[in-house]
Amino acid sequence: MILCCGEALIDMLPRKTADGETAFVPHVGGSIFNSAIALGRLGAPVSFFSGLSNDLFGKKLQNALAESQVDLRHARLSDRPTTLAFVTLDAGHASYVFYDENSAGRMLGEADLPALDDDVEALLFGGISLVAEPCGTTYERLMARESGHRVVMIDPNIRPLFINDEARHRARLKRMTAMADIVKISEDDLDWLRGAASPQKAARNMLDAGAKLVVITGGDKGATVHWRGGSLQVEAVKVEVVDTVGAGDTFNAGLLAALHEAGRLSKERVAALTENEIRAALSFAARVAAVTVSRAGANPPWRNEL
Repeated sequence: MILCCGEALIDMLPRKTADGETAFVPHVGGSIFNSAIALGRLGAPVSFFSGLSNDLFGKKLQNALAESQVDLRHARLSDRPTTLAFVTLDAGHASYVFYDENSAGRMLGEADLPALDDDVEALLFGGISLVAEPCGTTYERLMARESGHRVVMIDPNIRPLFINDEARHRARLKRMTAMADIVKISEDDLDWLRGAASPQKAARNMLDAGAKLVVITGGDKGATVHWRGGSLQVEAVKVEVVDTVGAGDTFNAGLLAALHEAGRLSKERVAALTENEIRAALSFAARVAAVTVSRAGANPPWRNEL
C-alpha cells in the first residue's frame, strides 16, 4: 500500500456565467490528494493521511477519495473548516490563493500520526502541507519516523506566494529530501530551491545526501532522472494541453504505481533499479500525466483509459 500524506482542499476554479460574469466552481483538489486519486484509479493500493473536515466540502473530498478506491482509515476527521484554494489560469498555467486558517488539514498535529501496518510499502509527501504549521512539522516527523524502513518520496511542489519564511521552508525541504528515497521536483521548483547550483549539481547534491532517484520534470520537455549510476531523459507524451492542473501530482502517482506493479517498491529495490526499470517507470508516469493535461482540472485517468 502507498500512503499519501498531505493536503486535501477545494480548488475554486474560474468559470464564466451565462451573463459573462466571472465565477468560481468548487472542485476537489490538493497536490497529495490528487496523487491519491490517481493511484486509486490506476489500481494501486492506496491510503490517505491528512486532516479532513466534516463540513460540506470535507464530505465532498471524502466521497471523491472513496469513489476512486482510496482507503480512508488513516485520515483524521474534525469539524474544522476545509481549505479553499482560488485558482486563476494564465495560458493554461495555474496560480493559487489559499484560505487555510485553522483548517482541518492545517491543524493536524503529532498526536494525529497514524500507526502503520506492514502492508504500507511507501509514503508520498509534498505540497503546501509542508509549509503551514502545525501540519508541516507533523508530516516531517512522520517521514523521520518511517524513512528508515519504508520507501519515501517527496515532491516539494513549491508555491512561493504561500511561503512566509523562506529560510525555514528551505531548511525543511533540505532535511526531508535528505530522508527521501525518491525526489521529484519541477524545474521551476528547483530554480527556487537550488540557489547558484546548476540543475545537475543540485541533483547530485540530493543524491549525495541520501536520495536514490532525483527526477526533474520540465513540462512538455519531459523529465530527467539522476541516480548514482547515471542519468537519462524521458520525453513527454505529446497531447493538446487544456491546462496543467494536477499534472505533476499525476506523474508522481504514475511513477509510484509503476514501481509497485514491478515489485520494486522497497528501499533495497529502489536503490538497485536498473536503467531499463527507471525508464519504464518514468515513461508510464509521463503517459498518465499526459491524460491529465489533456482535460480540464485535476482529473487523473482510470487504468482502462491508458
